[in-house]
Amino acid sequence: MKRLSLFSYLILLTLLASAQWQPAGDKIKTKWAAQVDPQNVLPEYPRPIMKRSDWKNLNGLWSYAIAPVNEQEPENYDDKIVVPFAVESSLSGVQKTVGKENVLWYKRLFEVPDDWKGQNVLLHFGAVDWRAEVFINDVKVGLHEGGYAPFYFDITPYLESGEQELKVKVWDPTNEGPQPRGKQVKDPEGIWYTPVTGIWQTVWLEPLSKKSIAAIRTTPDIDASSITIDAQTRGTEFGDIVIVEIRDGDQVIAKRKVAVDQELVVTIPDQKLWSPESPFLYDMNVSLVSQGNVTDQVDSYFAMRKISSKRDAKGIVRFQLNNQDYFQFGPLDQGWWPDGLYTAPTDEALVYDIKKTLDFGFNMIRKHVKVEPARWYTHCDRLGILVWQDMPNGDAQPIWQNRKYFTGTELERTAESEAIFLKEWKEIMDHLYSYPSIVCWVPFNEGWGQFKTKEIVEWNVAYDPSRLINPASGGNHFQVGDMLDLHNYPGPEMYLYDAQRATVLGEYGGIGLPLTDHLWETDRNWGYIQFKTSKEVTDKYLEYANELAEMAKSGFSAAVYTQTTDVEGEVNGLMTYDRKVIKLDEKSVRKVNLKVINAIQE
Repeated sequence: MKRLSLFSYLILLTLLASAQWQPAGDKIKTKWAAQVDPQNVLPEYPRPIMKRSDWKNLNGLWSYAIAPVNEQEPENYDDKIVVPFAVESSLSGVQKTVGKENVLWYKRLFEVPDDWKGQNVLLHFGAVDWRAEVFINDVKVGLHEGGYAPFYFDITPYLESGEQELKVKVWDPTNEGPQPRGKQVKDPEGIWYTPVTGIWQTVWLEPLSKKSIAAIRTTPDIDASSITIDAQTRGTEFGDIVIVEIRDGDQVIAKRKVAVDQELVVTIPDQKLWSPESPFLYDMNVSLVSQGNVTDQVDSYFAMRKISSKRDAKGIVRFQLNNQDYFQFGPLDQGWWPDGLYTAPTDEALVYDIKKTLDFGFNMIRKHVKVEPARWYTHCDRLGILVWQDMPNGDAQPIWQNRKYFTGTELERTAESEAIFLKEWKEIMDHLYSYPSIVCWVPFNEGWGQFKTKEIVEWNVAYDPSRLINPASGGNHFQVGDMLDLHNYPGPEMYLYDAQRATVLGEYGGIGLPLTDHLWETDRNWGYIQFKTSKEVTDKYLEYANELAEMAKSGFSAAVYTQTTDVEGEVNGLMTYDRKVIKLDEKSVRKVNLKVINAIQE
């Protein structure tokens, strides 16, 4: 009998484990949880704004171990975990807490395809929370700190013949450390949720030539009918060039060449503007050429759109989209899942919330203290919805008497804490810069870890002048950035007004409706106000929206309703946490939302 190789034997064990895998725990789940196949987890290309034809997905069943933080790697790993679902999640198959006293070890084998020979191999991580040390064949190849931005390592020098061993060691102190963490806490309750430790976005391999494209930054200028393209490269030298081809559907409308390290400005004839009503995207192919040979090629896209603000005829500072007054209205979107926590079970699930937001008549999403996988932003680009992107909060939380007026001053953070915040915020902004749906950066929320606001906002404005900056959504207010952002629960209220900047209602609503069989917890459910029927909730939503429409006429330029879905103990979503029930009358909500958006045109 022919003996199996070690690699084949391990593959067989993995298949056997897959047959036995099932979600952990007894919490509610979305319908997409049943579609998760541990042999084919999130198979879609993870970075569609910069796509190459060749790649390898490393999602699936890995071995894992939880060990004390000061001990060496354990000899024996505990069991299997489904990557990229956090260890605390149901879909990981584990649902265990790690804590700051422990580290989480991952291990798996993989093979490099034979036709990648002679190319550099990059190992990509979509996101790992929080500190990740990566080992290839027992060689530490790198360390990354930050739970929300992607990173990669060139692992070419450390590869061996045959199968390769990949290990990842993760430490995450959750709310007992100074790092950005969003809504995660050690002891979840109320508006604070379950920790997310470890790998929570796709892990993948990519072959590249030594001379390759590292990133593409696009900046539209609709007033000049042009797009500025900055193709950043690695390994290039004097004489290498970048070729950019731009298409409108099947028609090539521009083809330009530029030396590496130079920006390219391309005029777009008869430009088609992007908006939620018409989310037109131009396709773009970018090639790197050295001595007449194409060494790298990526497919991308961009949009022609402009976000700005301007005083209207009544003297109110209004947001504008493509030089037209445009009221931005959308839900607070936490991006949490009962089965996957930070990670949607499938790509269909990921796009569902966006589509449903559009069905409700909204034109904007505030992505609340979380960063999504790259595919989410591409879905927003293609479907047509504006995005306010929050920075995940961290460090200490404020003490306030109510949500209108905060006590005390800005937080004094340690030098380490400040450095961590600034590094990760820049990484997030760099990562998301070219997505046209993102129209606003929000560095702080409600004073949570808010520090050096003036300096940070001024840096934000200088670093990305193409977008709006919301200095502190509902937080300690400073005369910087593009808006004054008020929070008020449950109903809308304009208790402050800024005559020099736009005034926005960054959060309101929170109308609760607990529904049996769709609750994360049966005995601890919370909303700012609660009702017992869908009609009662719908009526209250309509009442608030009609009030908001009048306030839009008199001064508000944007508003955010809390929230898209229930999340853990919060029951104030438009949908249940499992996405199985729309809790309000959808047609009525859509009608009144469009009334709010159009109110400033009256």
